[in-house]
Amino acid sequence: MLIVALLAITAQQSLACDLCAIYRSKEAKSSGPGLNIGVFEQFTHFGTMRQDGHKTDNPAGQRLDSFITQFILGYRVNDSFGLQLNLPYIYRSFKRPDDNGGIDQGHVAGLGDMSLIADYRPFKYLTEDVIFAFDLLGGVKFPTGSSDRIAEELTETTSAPGVAESGIHGHDLALGSGSYDAIVGGSLFARRRKLYTTAGLQYAIRSKGDFSYRYANDLAWFVKPGGYLWLGHDGTLGLNLALSGEKKGKDKLAGEVMEDTGMTSVFLGPELAYTWKENLSAEFVTEFPIVSHNTALQLVPDYRLRAALTWRF
Repeated sequence: MLIVALLAITAQQSLACDLCAIYRSKEAKSSGPGLNIGVFEQFTHFGTMRQDGHKTDNPAGQRLDSFITQFILGYRVNDSFGLQLNLPYIYRSFKRPDDNGGIDQGHVAGLGDMSLIADYRPFKYLTEDVIFAFDLLGGVKFPTGSSDRIAEELTETTSAPGVAESGIHGHDLALGSGSYDAIVGGSLFARRRKLYTTAGLQYAIRSKGDFSYRYANDLAWFVKPGGYLWLGHDGTLGLNLALSGEKKGKDKLAGEVMEDTGMTSVFLGPELAYTWKENLSAEFVTEFPIVSHNTALQLVPDYRLRAALTWRF
């Protein structure tokens, strides 16, 4: 029963912005090494234009649909230490105005930036009715995704009079940053009988990448109180209220601040989490923005969906 309940902390929320979202799925067996594989899908629909945090007209019908599929390979060295490799595949379709008053419509697809994450569990407390576990994490994101779309930032000009301004830019469509970035953070899981809470934060420390473009550092967090609808010896089914947020500063291009890149957002929605024995965990989350403050003119998310499936050997 204790091992099955502890497996609930393996389904950690994806954190950070749509470009740098990293899903962490950990092997949480009580002892011994173990391999785990998984897949994580995040779909985000961007369809609302905001100017400095205020909703504004979208006469060109601009939209961006982003699919990020992460393939996961993890290994638990022991009860305290584990490693995970994430390899993302990204597909984005978009519709935006061009500089001549026409419509630019298309898609980008390919591998994104790979990440390698290590986690260390300094403390864990287990009884029949109470579980508490705290983890620290750190890792590196590698520049494996194409950054070619960032080149658009070098030639971007102000729209002609009467032409709608685009809320989708090269930094939004790039599959990678061209930079090596550091990732640090932590998470915790606390349960008393059938009630539990998971929480965590992640901070991405970005460096200058291709085309002298530097994505801003990004702080993301989540808190997910919930309870078990079913808690048995063979598995669990939990229902959470997922509250997550992000604060990202303004990017820089060759040292110049990019005004249309800052974002502070908070999402809220229900999450279902399922585990079976010590092997299978799955989750499905639907989230909607309840706070969305951006700098300058940007296309912002209307909703996002996440699903994950992990198998532990």
